[in-house]
Amino acid sequence: MRWALVKVCLAVTTMVVVAFAVPLGLVVKEMARDRAFSNAERRAAAVAPALSITTERDELERVVASAGSDAQMAVHIPAVDGKAAVDIGRRRAADPDVATVRRVGRASTTEVPGGSALLQPVALSSGAIAVVEVYVPETEVSNGVGTAWAVLAGVGAALVVGSVAVADRLGVRMVRPARRLVEGARELGEGELGARVPEEGPTELRLAAVAFNSMADQVVQLLANERELAADLSHRLRTPLTVLRLNAASLGDGPAADQTRAAVAQLEREVDTIIRTAREAKPRTAAVGPGAGCDAAEVVRERMAFWSALAEDEGREWRLAGVERPVRVPVARADLAAALDALLGNVFRHTAEGTAFAVDVHNGDDAVIVLVSDAGAGIADPDAAMARGRGSGADGSTGLGLDIVRRLAESTGGDVRIGSSVLGGTEVRVWLQLDGRRPVRGGHRGTVRRRGRLAAK
Repeated sequence: MRWALVKVCLAVTTMVVVAFAVPLGLVVKEMARDRAFSNAERRAAAVAPALSITTERDELERVVASAGSDAQMAVHIPAVDGKAAVDIGRRRAADPDVATVRRVGRASTTEVPGGSALLQPVALSSGAIAVVEVYVPETEVSNGVGTAWAVLAGVGAALVVGSVAVADRLGVRMVRPARRLVEGARELGEGELGARVPEEGPTELRLAAVAFNSMADQVVQLLANERELAADLSHRLRTPLTVLRLNAASLGDGPAADQTRAAVAQLEREVDTIIRTAREAKPRTAAVGPGAGCDAAEVVRERMAFWSALAEDEGREWRLAGVERPVRVPVARADLAAALDALLGNVFRHTAEGTAFAVDVHNGDDAVIVLVSDAGAGIADPDAAMARGRGSGADGSTGLGLDIVRRLAESTGGDVRIGSSVLGGTEVRVWLQLDGRRPVRGGHRGTVRRRGRLAAK
């Protein structure tokens, strides 16, 4: 498209330059010729008054010398009253041409070697017709024409080059958005669902970019809905599994009881495997382009609305704070929702029923912190828990929950820490960096603004 536009512009501009430059060059040549012959006419007119007064050779030679060089001017006086014909200066025109002008009585030009000759008839006092011949060299006729043509050629070339440069810039302006759209489509096809394209360029390409971004958003939303459904089904399975595990524990000893407990344990492992496979096989939805990112406050509210139903079934009190205003974070909506599901799922999985928990969002100038705390027994070895969070899956854990959270935080330059909460149990702090710089450990207390007190449900 770019080179096609340049070729079209080159052809059009060249035709325009030729259409204007050629006639203008001919006009310049004609003006130079008119100028040369106008000068010749003025020189011939300077001799005419003297011819009307006298035909003496000496007098006429002085007049011719004062009007111009006799090498370029001649006077032809016919024989009258018994006087012989007089020729003053160098004669170049042929006798028939001079005789014709004398007979017709009108000025004329004729071609002579090296240029042209202007033949001007002048009436003498005797009534005879003399002819003044002025030689106009070819160099005088073409004087300045070459320079004018060179200027016209330079201007034409400059116009052509300028038009090609402008066409090239316009082509780049059209091609760049198209290439970005192609790259975005390729990235989306490769599974990078966070790919977006800038909505800029010509109107048609801008509308195409808007449609592409809208399509990508819909694809991400569809996948997020599927993940929401998977999370819902997984937690629906965990609740009856918990009941089965408690009932199996009350069966006492015996082969049947051991088999039941083993079957429940095996079922829990299979559910964990399904969850791990679904989470690890998820497409990449990290924020990588314009329009990516989400409102953390909105996502937290939606996920708490989901988990609140299960909390009510298990008799858990929960608290939520810091979500009154929008809090933008540079991560995909689906990834943040998955991380929250992993943290809250750990609370429900590793604390007893009736244990309270809280979610707090703090918005800072350069970072957003999400705190998930509970009133359980706490974690005796946070380092070991983080090691399991790196995918080892030890101690009956899938090892995936904290790994999802850790990868989300590290994608922004942040981190995850485990500590003691004000509720007496565990506190998981997720640091999401807003500008991509890694935070200074232990220094976040002074950079984060509290969004409000925890509100009891």
